[in-house]
Amino acid sequence: MSYRNKVKNYMAFGCILTCFLSQACGNVAENELGRLRVQGQEIVNDQGPFLIKSIGTGNWLIQEGYMMQSTDAGIGTHTQFRTKLEQEIGEERTAEFYQDWLDNHMNKADIDSMKAWGFNAIRPALHYKWFTLPIQDEPVSGENTWVNAGFEKLDELMDWAAANQMYVMFDMHGAPGGQGKNSNINDYDETLPSLFEDEANKAKLEALWVKLAKRYKDNPWFGGYDLINEPNWRLGDSGNENGCGTENNDELWDLHLRLTKSIREIDKSNIIYLSGNCWGNNYNSFETHPLSNYDDNTVITFHKYWNKNDQKSIQWAVDMREQYNRPLWMSESGENSNQWFADAIHLFESNNIGWSWWPVKKSRTNNVFKVTTPQSYKELLDTWEKGLSLSPEHTFLAVMEYSKAHRHENTTFAPDVIYALLNNENPKATKAFRYHGVDEWISFVDYDFGRDGYAYEDRLSQDIHDKQGQWKVWNEGRRYRNDGVDIGGSDGQYYVSWTEVGEWLQYTIFADIDTISDLVFMASGNSGMISIDVNEKIGITRLELKESKEWVNYKFENLYLPKGQNRIRFRIEEGGIDLKAFKLIAK
Repeated sequence: MSYRNKVKNYMAFGCILTCFLSQACGNVAENELGRLRVQGQEIVNDQGPFLIKSIGTGNWLIQEGYMMQSTDAGIGTHTQFRTKLEQEIGEERTAEFYQDWLDNHMNKADIDSMKAWGFNAIRPALHYKWFTLPIQDEPVSGENTWVNAGFEKLDELMDWAAANQMYVMFDMHGAPGGQGKNSNINDYDETLPSLFEDEANKAKLEALWVKLAKRYKDNPWFGGYDLINEPNWRLGDSGNENGCGTENNDELWDLHLRLTKSIREIDKSNIIYLSGNCWGNNYNSFETHPLSNYDDNTVITFHKYWNKNDQKSIQWAVDMREQYNRPLWMSESGENSNQWFADAIHLFESNNIGWSWWPVKKSRTNNVFKVTTPQSYKELLDTWEKGLSLSPEHTFLAVMEYSKAHRHENTTFAPDVIYALLNNENPKATKAFRYHGVDEWISFVDYDFGRDGYAYEDRLSQDIHDKQGQWKVWNEGRRYRNDGVDIGGSDGQYYVSWTEVGEWLQYTIFADIDTISDLVFMASGNSGMISIDVNEKIGITRLELKESKEWVNYKFENLYLPKGQNRIRFRIEEGGIDLKAFKLIAK
């Protein structure tokens, strides 16, 4: 059904004409929950307090180099990637790719899934170039040429969200000129003036938000304006280049106030979300700026990555909530292990803080959908890294295959990530990864859902950056699951590897009747020792394993499993063992 026909279903003719002429109504599907708004220190709708559980759309409308896997080729930003394609395959084919990309990367099936999992909101990351031209490309300086592609995609997204009763918060991820030295995330070009260096860029950002406000302010599922994502810019004469330690952020607050006032001339109802400097977390000088008490329907946001999930890490934000009597929203986090995810969300929700995760899909295991990178695209990236080129035909084929790999039906769902994000009522709880019965082979990588110490024990289960900012790899193989358990192998042939003394894995087994079973398992690697627990009877038996490069069968004998649910734990007594699969054979 077309956008115009949807409007007809819900509004009288007079409003239809207004929407058609002004493009101000967006999708107007009924919202029995009511609009989001601020009430003291809480975000509420007509049902009462509303805790945002959102997910970001990632590189759908802004391409970040690390998600495009192109940074090693010196292509780190959205514009650099597009420019490279235009050089390699021409403007016409590049435009064809980008239309395909917009259509494939996000569609209704993705939003339907988000709702089914338990998310109640969406945070689309926007790049201004999908909506208007850069200032240097404007035919008339100071004017704004509007681009339809971005608006059309947001119209679709609002339709999909409305069908699922989900709110949508617009995130200006790539502002005109770029809002930070961290160029990969905002498309800053150091050869051109940034957002903070040019009045024309500020005016264009202001005009874009006004345009979006006019178009979507009356949409009942519009969740508000996330004005500037992760500003990171040295303002004044203090702090580093990313705005960390900057003492006076008045220039940033001035811009927020300017945007807020312009939006409020159009839209007095929807929430405005504010972000500090230093990737959203430096609120210095906020207390002395008029913005701090200008508008009651605003929310203070912050981002959280790679640090400890303790109260100390967020107390500064909680204190701000009290000081300014405004709600908090942790508007972006992710890029870590399931253990870190679960701990972080438990921390947020125990402090009554809503959250948004980043992103929904990419070519790694630490997101909900894993994109399998086509071989043709790998070859293209390898060629670019060498400073060479493939033929235009091969290049076009590679990027089109990469685009189609992002379609919902072509991605791989990660149920372990969803469990970590949306099952936090009981931190000690575990759950069977899938149904495991007697007399069937069970892969060792299909251990129970749950946190470190309850579903498994691993020496390293999350990434807490050290003082040098060094990454810590929790899954050495970076395959299949996003827990601390180290997994090797390839599609369909995964196995637990890099095992160390003291680590263990738990499996929930269902028995139809009381049974005495032998347990056969396949192992290889170094010589070692393994023991098993059955229903909390620890170390009831152990076996010594011989060194082998091949998979060798070993057997635990005469294990008693009562009817119903049973839990078996495999404990590594001596490390270096690889584990492939096991089977309980009823006698």
